[in-house]
Amino acid sequence: YVTLLPKPFQIMVILTLLYISSFFLTYTFYFSIFLSPEKLLVLAVATQETDGFHRFMQSANYFKFNVKVLGMGEEWKGGDVGRSIGGGQKVRLLKEAMESLADQEDLVVLFVDSYDLIFAGGPEEIFRKFQQTNHKLVFAAEGIIWPDSRLAEKYPSVRNGKRFLNSGGFIGYARYIQKIVKQWDLHDNDDDQLFYTKVYVDPLQREKLNMTLDHKCEIFQNLNGAVDEVILKFGTERVRVRNTVYNSLPSIIHGNVNTKIYFNYLANYIPNVWNYEQGCTICDQDMVDLLFSLSKQKFPQVTVGIYIEQPTPFLPEFLERFLSLDYPNDKLNVFVHNSEVYHEKHIQKFWEENKDVFRSFKAVGPEENLTQGEARNMGMDLCRKDLSCDYYFSIDADVMLTNRQTIKLLIEQNRKIIGPLVTRHGKLWSNFWGALSLDGYYARSEDYIDIVQGKRVGVWNIPFMAHIYLIKGQTLRNELKNRNVFVLERLDPDMGVFMYVTNRHEFGRLISTANYNTSHYNNDLWQIFENPLDWREKYIHPNYTRIFTDNVLEQPCPDVFWFPVLSEKACDELVEELENYGSWSGGRHEDKRINGGYETVPTDDIHMKQIDFDKEWLHFIREIISPVTLKVFSGYYTKGYAIMNFVVKYTPNRQAYLRPHHDSSTFTINIALNNKGLDFQGGGCRFHRYNCSIESPRKGWSFMHPGRLTHLHEGLPTTNGTRYIAVSFIDP
Repeated sequence: YVTLLPKPFQIMVILTLLYISSFFLTYTFYFSIFLSPEKLLVLAVATQETDGFHRFMQSANYFKFNVKVLGMGEEWKGGDVGRSIGGGQKVRLLKEAMESLADQEDLVVLFVDSYDLIFAGGPEEIFRKFQQTNHKLVFAAEGIIWPDSRLAEKYPSVRNGKRFLNSGGFIGYARYIQKIVKQWDLHDNDDDQLFYTKVYVDPLQREKLNMTLDHKCEIFQNLNGAVDEVILKFGTERVRVRNTVYNSLPSIIHGNVNTKIYFNYLANYIPNVWNYEQGCTICDQDMVDLLFSLSKQKFPQVTVGIYIEQPTPFLPEFLERFLSLDYPNDKLNVFVHNSEVYHEKHIQKFWEENKDVFRSFKAVGPEENLTQGEARNMGMDLCRKDLSCDYYFSIDADVMLTNRQTIKLLIEQNRKIIGPLVTRHGKLWSNFWGALSLDGYYARSEDYIDIVQGKRVGVWNIPFMAHIYLIKGQTLRNELKNRNVFVLERLDPDMGVFMYVTNRHEFGRLISTANYNTSHYNNDLWQIFENPLDWREKYIHPNYTRIFTDNVLEQPCPDVFWFPVLSEKACDELVEELENYGSWSGGRHEDKRINGGYETVPTDDIHMKQIDFDKEWLHFIREIISPVTLKVFSGYYTKGYAIMNFVVKYTPNRQAYLRPHHDSSTFTINIALNNKGLDFQGGGCRFHRYNCSIESPRKGWSFMHPGRLTHLHEGLPTTNGTRYIAVSFIDP
């Protein structure tokens, strides 16, 4: 087509094409030489491979940064930079490294901290932002001056942006960085930020080195004094932080000074740890394939610490669940600390039945008078001192584990400290905190509710955890060798060991120990309000729900319905409770417990009110009996109220039967509390109008029948043993 044009136009087109080609060649050459990742070298100081360092490297590897680590394996002599001045060792290490790099004219060096820093952007992005500053050396900026506030007046004014230098990150051409660090002639424990600050506030040096600060957090985001400025920005592939003040997307996030807990929260997402599209992207990395790669003989050895530090409901059930965990018992060393005299009978029974089941078993009771801290440290020390102990698993008695694989699943995640998420049923109460207030107490993180409710699933770095956790034995013997457990539950974020909680699986729940009254004989019966789910699991018949799904319900007589309602334990414990109370009425007509003081058709009984169980029993009627009522008496909505709630005792020597009568109720329930043929002979109920008798009551099953007019009935004689039934006259 060009050849068809007149000669002058041909020349113009060819020249234009040559110009465009030269532009693209120049642009490509510029980016290949000056903006290629190979021309950016990241230098970071780390003397130990802490959890923070591994997190830093994970973010660097995601963006394919070229990273050189300085000082690994060297003793840290730079002081406690998180709390006071120090850090000069970083400058010395950088000075030594720059001696061999300064002659590389086109090399750009990015120097950063490593333990509390992650990348949110890649090399090309950082290089582009650096070029746009038109300076040779760019330091991070923050709004708070450290360590010498007297130098504030020497800083150049800034119309918009952060004014003060932060030494946690800077970028510049190698020869310019070499020029500044070669001035260092101080000690390792002198302050690095003060050194760089004095250079920057010197106008001559600042101009000579062509220095500036990243005033608007384009490259570096220091969180100190800026936590309220930043928010998470979720993208389709990765997560960023957006600075809402300067509307910037910083490429490097630094959790300096006292912001490390918030920084750890951000690092649960940035750059690609978790997002809405993929969920947790790193949860399967570096896992231990315990379930498939190891035979049970090679499973890690675990020391288990069980702690009963207050009266705790459903303790026998807790111990049963622990015993059922799917982990080789010969790999478990069990330590139990019980501080409650009330629970000694439970621990004694457990010990007698299982003392030879585990690799070892040790119990310490209330007679030792140990504080909670002393007891917990004793458990950890058992693992610390045993070099064959691979893991320490701590669990409090208020944790009701429902996942038999819990120990295996925690080991597989391969974290130094990790706990399973357990929550209070139906509530937001859990075993971890997502944030801490400035004074070190509970604060709710932005993602707490989503994690507790399972809307965000993963493995989360958190500041506080209790009740249940797994610790590597090596970690106890090294990083935590001198740590008290109460400090452990709220670890110093500067110490380099992270705590994680996982909600990748359902693990169980926390039960409430509040208001647990141990003055009764079987105290768990009273937990229907505080711990309704555990109460149901223990006391409601296992086939109860099948009433509604599989129609497990019989009608042995007209309008007399028969269904399972109470478990074996519920029946046994209720009978034990009443016999422990012991004040049976004797079946006399005179009865001061009722209005008028006279009972027309008396029974030998104890009222629920007498054992202070009336409100619990009425709640049982409303929650468990009422749904059955609606099913069998369609259209009738019960109030679920009863004045007369009692347990009747039939024996041949006291009261063997009950004469024909109507009940003062709209409908009545009659629950068998023990077994015919095993506990008693005879008994049953006969309905006269239909000449229908039920002579084989089933333990835990209830009759439900109309109380007035149609269902005249009598209690058939008990010929041997003792028969117990629980009766309620509902909607009188």
